[in-house]
Amino acid sequence: MYVIVVGGGDVGHYLGKQLLDEGHEVLVIEKDARKCEHIEEELGDICLCGEASEIAILDKGGISRADMVIAVTGEDEDNLAACQIAKEKFNVPRVIARINVPRNEKIFAKLGIECVVDAVYLVSEHIKAETMLFPLTRLFTIRDKGLEIVLVRVGKNSPVVGKPIGELSLPLGSVISAVISHGEESQVPTVNTVLREGDELICLVPTENISLFQAIFKGS
Repeated sequence: MYVIVVGGGDVGHYLGKQLLDEGHEVLVIEKDARKCEHIEEELGDICLCGEASEIAILDKGGISRADMVIAVTGEDEDNLAACQIAKEKFNVPRVIARINVPRNEKIFAKLGIECVVDAVYLVSEHIKAETMLFPLTRLFTIRDKGLEIVLVRVGKNSPVVGKPIGELSLPLGSVISAVISHGEESQVPTVNTVLREGDELICLVPTENISLFQAIFKGS
């Protein structure tokens, strides 16, 4: 697969390396010559210096045969421009954009860039998962299906403690896929699995029902 990565900062550099390690053909487009030199010193001749919002640069990079364009610069405007040109001008099958300002997600969607990665959101959710101060953490969003994979912790005062899963009134389309108990191996639950304080649940939940789902597990 031929992948063009727009942005040669830390994210683009790391992503380029991972793609190369997986055997993909990679081109990183970066406007800062010093960053290009750094990437090529470590990864080889895979960097094109220039503005990815310029059609001439994208054309030079062989975008017409690209299978995917991933824009991960620190500027939302640059990511949006690169993805729009790739999608509308060159018909690249898949474009993915990093969003640095969460409120811009609606703008990207309105302009046809629906596959986005919200950097601020991902960091905040990771912190939530590590601190264990929050009952529900989003692990992954399947945007085109309207689904979320979430981690739910059963707290001391949770109303579900001592109840079998079969008695829970879960929102439509919600599934508890795994139960991880302290000091024990994870298990695929049944309707008879009784929830205990400290249990961690891996669940699949429709995005529109996240609040309802969380309310079931949240204690007073």
